[in-house]
Amino acid sequence: MRKLLAIVSIVIASAFAAPLAHAVQPDEVMADPAQESRARELSRELRCMVCQNQSIDDSDATLAKDLRLLVRERIAAGDSNNQVLDYLVARYGEFVLLKPRFELHTLVLWLVMPLVLIGGGLALWLNVRRRARNAPRALDTAQPLTADEQARLDRLMADGSARSD
Repeated sequence: MRKLLAIVSIVIASAFAAPLAHAVQPDEVMADPAQESRARELSRELRCMVCQNQSIDDSDATLAKDLRLLVRERIAAGDSNNQVLDYLVARYGEFVLLKPRFELHTLVLWLVMPLVLIGGGLALWLNVRRRARNAPRALDTAQPLTADEQARLDRLMADGSARSD
């Protein structure tokens, strides 16, 4: 039982530690720590084309490794961060960026969520207003009691007060 518990603990611990590991191999690391830091920063902004929702910094795919090496080549050649990103966007398209740029052709991506939230809030507000306006009001709909109903109510009240005494 203890062995099973130990194995389960190791599996759970490695599952939580796996996302913390990076896919950058030792042979990819640049000699200059400042350039390596820039390369890692850029690698976190670029999408792995194979994994799609993972950065190339975290991906073990061959294409991600190629992109990491390409980023490091461009940095070693003296390109700025923007020049490296522009080069990759020109080569692979806007999809290579995990966070698309705010431009005219990506305007829909940036504005859809705020517009959906505003539209949903407006629809909810209009629905609440409509329901409040159409809801019957208790005081407006109350009808006076008929003579039979009043007599029955009086009898029930008299019986109730007689029992409580």
